[in-house]
Amino acid sequence: MSILRRNNVRVTGATAGRPVVLVHGFGCDQNMWRLVEPLLAEDHPLVLFDYVGAGRSDLSAWQQDRYSSLDGYARDLVEVCEELDLRDAVVVGHSVSAMTGVLAAAAAPERIGALVMVCPSPRYIDEDDYRGGFSAGDIDELLESLESNYLGWSAAMAPVIMGNPDRPELGEELTNSFCATDPDIARVFARTTFLSDSRKDLETVTVPTLILECEQDVIAPREVGAYVHAAVKGSELVTLDAVGHCPQLSAPEATASAIRSFLSSGVR
Repeated sequence: MSILRRNNVRVTGATAGRPVVLVHGFGCDQNMWRLVEPLLAEDHPLVLFDYVGAGRSDLSAWQQDRYSSLDGYARDLVEVCEELDLRDAVVVGHSVSAMTGVLAAAAAPERIGALVMVCPSPRYIDEDDYRGGFSAGDIDELLESLESNYLGWSAAMAPVIMGNPDRPELGEELTNSFCATDPDIARVFARTTFLSDSRKDLETVTVPTLILECEQDVIAPREVGAYVHAAVKGSELVTLDAVGHCPQLSAPEATASAIRSFLSSGVR
């Protein structure tokens, strides 16, 4: 099966320059980058794709065993980079895909030369002195609600995740994105996302890394951004003047500006 067709890969932007791979998170697809895309496209070739099970990917390629761990999503990312023969690419991963980028960079260092983590969280559950923002009971309740009534959960949770209650159209867009995902696939991805623990993986990062957080984010609070920044040696932490967990939609100019600044700083 063609990787390009399997993952609905799209290449756009400049014909020369350092490639930038935009990677969506849980319940989303590449369309979530549409407002950032034109702001980066002038100077960089851009690669966008859908994880298997999301967007316009080939759903027949989805396998529960593969996508029950973040390694499966990292393999999608690496295989896309290999198919396009990318070198020294910058992976921009949103939410859980920030951790996917970490795994992919460790697996294919010749392909990935820098990381941008947008609202990352290596662990959503509080544990000892670590604060991920949720208790184990919170996550159990979240997953139980999602698994019993996915569409109802999406309608209730998407606006909370998006934030920006004064801009309800943003929450509606995220709701529609969640609801477009096959519920059985979404349940597996949700458990993979919210039960994962990638804290140790942060120690493997050796490439230049930018961490973007929002001033308020119920999914990845600022304590998490500080943790990731401390764990990734030499990383840069930028707090966007934005609210919610999806700044590529709520604050695309600020998000793109921070990424462009990172890339133009001579990062190697």
